[in-house]
Amino acid sequence: MQDLLKTKAQEKLILLGNEAIVRGALEAGVQFISTYPGTPASEIGNTFFSLAGKDNFYFEYSTNEKVALEAGAGAAFSGLKTLVAMKHFGLNVALDALLPLCYTSLRGSMVIVVADDPNGWSSAQAEENTRAFAQLAHIPILEPSGPQECKDFVKFAFELSQEFEIPIMVRITTRISHQRAVVKTGIIKKPQTTKGKFIREQKRFVTMPPRVLEMKKELLEKIKKIKGISEKNEINKIINDKQLKANKIGIVTSGVSYLYVMEALEKLNLDLPVLKLGFFYPSPKEKINKFIKKLQRVLVVEELEPYLQRLVKRFAKDVNHKLKIYGKSHLPEVGELRPEYVISAIASLCGKKVSFPPKIKVPAVARKPRFCPGCPYWSVFAAVKKAAPNAIYGGGIGCYMMSSFPPFEMQDYLLCMGASLGVAHGIRKATDQKVITFVGDSSFYHAAIPAFINTVFNQSNPVVIIMDNYITAMTGQQPHPGVGKSGMGKIVPKIKIEDIVRACQVKHLKIIDPVKNQKELEKTIKEFLNKKEVSVIIARHPCLFVRK
Repeated sequence: MQDLLKTKAQEKLILLGNEAIVRGALEAGVQFISTYPGTPASEIGNTFFSLAGKDNFYFEYSTNEKVALEAGAGAAFSGLKTLVAMKHFGLNVALDALLPLCYTSLRGSMVIVVADDPNGWSSAQAEENTRAFAQLAHIPILEPSGPQECKDFVKFAFELSQEFEIPIMVRITTRISHQRAVVKTGIIKKPQTTKGKFIREQKRFVTMPPRVLEMKKELLEKIKKIKGISEKNEINKIINDKQLKANKIGIVTSGVSYLYVMEALEKLNLDLPVLKLGFFYPSPKEKINKFIKKLQRVLVVEELEPYLQRLVKRFAKDVNHKLKIYGKSHLPEVGELRPEYVISAIASLCGKKVSFPPKIKVPAVARKPRFCPGCPYWSVFAAVKKAAPNAIYGGGIGCYMMSSFPPFEMQDYLLCMGASLGVAHGIRKATDQKVITFVGDSSFYHAAIPAFINTVFNQSNPVVIIMDNYITAMTGQQPHPGVGKSGMGKIVPKIKIEDIVRACQVKHLKIIDPVKNQKELEKTIKEFLNKKEVSVIIARHPCLFVRK
């Protein structure tokens, strides 16, 4: 990982999209950064973590994304330049705070980076499209297509946020986060301080009726003004604009889909006009109308749900009702785009024949995901399966997801972080079946504590196994509240899981090293399955990669 603080202006660096986002924030003079690790956004936090203490900014790994957003809001209310980063599922966690936050008027600025994962490469629970939140939250969304735009768009987002006192979202996807390319740097603005000042002003920050309705009107006015910027700014641009008159076919696209389009045009030797939208919301209606006005056909190239396609259809009714609009008729709505998909779609519209080399079948041994050799979780799941082969197994998000694959096949349900406990409680109340539910240490701090309290309070009795491997392992060894190290690298008191469990008045608690004491773990599971109250086993053994 490069030290992004040491590089100079006008220097060319090869950066990941996530690293370019960090560089853009540094060039904007960011003062406060909060995040919860989640792939494909993890490298944003990891990079700031590696730089913490070397420059004048504050960085933290928050306990979850909602808390990260709220902490960022507090900093932005106090006049600081703030960046909050998360994956798409993290935005769901933060949504409760996001909607009212957009109604407020920031004193500083806030950029929210959200990384989607089309194809479910690392986030397999659902294939979510964050663009859906644009209209719901009325939050401006920018979509970069590569590392250079990641850096530039983040800087632009800070400027917009400062001017309009509103959070700005930068939406990226896995192929942008993990794309590596040459980035031309600018000047880093080193902030003089990480301290701001909160000035009391209820009309600015308190979203309560009747003021909340006035705040919504003010938000919509801001969006209207930002739309004017969207119309004029080169973040939305027409490529091959001279071809608009010569061609009756055009392409509208955004984000990483733009790169697929340009590659396809090159391979097909075509010179079609392309409208690239860097502003997803608010969209530049006049610029789109100008682009489609004299076209006969337009192809909208985007991943997942056809939000841009619907937008173009709506606009076309006023300026070109005869326009034929193609998109998901030629491209998939599920999974990532591939170059061959886009090449085939464009070729079909242009009446070109295209063929691809036959796929070469390479014999390979089928290999399912598994725990690392020597991982303590091998011992946990072996003991559980032996002690309680007929129990229902509650799954969660983390390394222990691997237990759903052979040889264990031990996740009977899987929703989101913390849900293993909430669902287990519901099953116990609805049935007489025995339930053993698993939750990781970082997941416990993130989202499981409320569900745990609810389970105790409502007198349910699943067996809860908390997998404590001393770190947030799956996303890259980031610290959590039980590690004793903060995002700034400072040694802090450890918040012990067992102290939280005892504070919830749990009578049946055992801390067991599953590697050293597997027989004791088996015996305890059998014993706890017959308890009438919640019982907890903390299976504690360090991850192989933890440096102690």
